[in-house]
Amino acid sequence: MSSPQASADPTLQRLSATQVDWDAVYMEQLPRIYNYFRFRLSTELEVEELTSATFEKAWRARESYRRDLAAFSTWLFSIAQNLAIDHLRQRRRHVSLDAAGEVVAEVTPESEAQRASDLARLAHLTKDLPERDRELIALKYGAGLNNREIARLTGLSESNVGTILHRSVQALRSQW
Repeated sequence: MSSPQASADPTLQRLSATQVDWDAVYMEQLPRIYNYFRFRLSTELEVEELTSATFEKAWRARESYRRDLAAFSTWLFSIAQNLAIDHLRQRRRHVSLDAAGEVVAEVTPESEAQRASDLARLAHLTKDLPERDRELIALKYGAGLNNREIARLTGLSESNVGTILHRSVQALRSQW
């Protein structure tokens, strides 16, 4: 058991690289990071490149992770979010949710056609939402983050995240 002074030492609060099972982190977080980018970007190539870049950047910055500041997944999504912002700034145009329709799934052609139609409709309806609302929708429904994790990433309160998402979803449903 460590002394109170030892646990207050910031260097001891840092999670060392040997304490992270990177194979497990990759297997657990890859689908979530991938889906986050899939909801934000237009091509499969961009999604794959930024997913890969997220894990590479996390690996290079692994010594800077501090578990006393955020959960590991929150830290990882901060990296992904910053990469997405940088990427979208470089492109200087909005990317729709149409990219989600490019992902190959093991479904029937009929269900895939219905899904593509629904995604196109969703992309059309979300294009007029504020950027912040689209970002929250991508984090919630694309990446599967909960409101607390989204709040940590965005700097909004957890209740504000819930309220914005609720209003956005209600607005989308009313137009559906």
